[in-house]
Amino acid sequence: MTPVLAVIIPHYNDVRRLTRCLAALMPQVTEGVEVVVVDNDSTQDLGPIRHRFPGLRIVTEHLKGAAEARNRGVAETRAPQLAFIDSDCVPEPDWIAVAQEVKGRADLIGGAVMVFEETPPPRSGAEAFELVFAFDNRRYVEQERFSVTANLLTRRDVFDRTGPFVAGKSEDLDWCRRAVGLGYRIVYEDRLRVAHPSRQDWPALKRKWKRLSEESFGVNGNAPAARLKWALKALAMPVSILVHTPRVLQHQALSRRERRAALMTLGRLRLMRMGWMLRQAVTGRA
Repeated sequence: MTPVLAVIIPHYNDVRRLTRCLAALMPQVTEGVEVVVVDNDSTQDLGPIRHRFPGLRIVTEHLKGAAEARNRGVAETRAPQLAFIDSDCVPEPDWIAVAQEVKGRADLIGGAVMVFEETPPPRSGAEAFELVFAFDNRRYVEQERFSVTANLLTRRDVFDRTGPFVAGKSEDLDWCRRAVGLGYRIVYEDRLRVAHPSRQDWPALKRKWKRLSEESFGVNGNAPAARLKWALKALAMPVSILVHTPRVLQHQALSRRERRAALMTLGRLRLMRMGWMLRQAVTGRA
């Protein structure tokens, strides 16, 4: 049977989480759905994955980065509908069914990304911060006109016309905005749900935002006017601490201790991002 939906999963050195992702995904797979894991030359042994999920297609992409892996996944599949999910995400039991049901709503469909902790309570400052601020995909789609690729549904013809993901940039932001710029419509679908683990500690959160700052600067551009705009965004970071403090204080899932930890993390991270962004604006280097 000709496939109608291709599920593309980039992966690098996270066999434990990939196993968890596939354990939730593969029972949903029916005739007409093709799944491909694109491995970015992992040093971890993928034998346990192949043993547990016989018949699963795994291909290797030697060019580093999730963007290159996703591009390879598109090239390796045939279905007209494309669904992107990250290897550390856990799809809801009806994720594939919902994707097939809502695929006609728009050209690009961004789903919900919930955050969960992999460690016992209480939450660390990083985990509490992520619970409040990570993966606000409804806002991304409805206000910023992009969806994270941890939960994105689109069509092959849209991908072909828009072009591949670009490594070194914030590839989901860049790709979606290129597609929207061509006139394609993007919507948010709350029923299309996956869960993503939160960063557990400050070093992990810092690495995440350092990478995002580098990728976002790539999208921003390096022309003098773009760098000035980037510097102004950097100088707004201290103000954003005050603006976003109520979101932390009003979050019902956080204890008083966790709210304090989240606020400290918010302030520390935003001030650090201001320094990174000002340096980028001055030097012109990510």
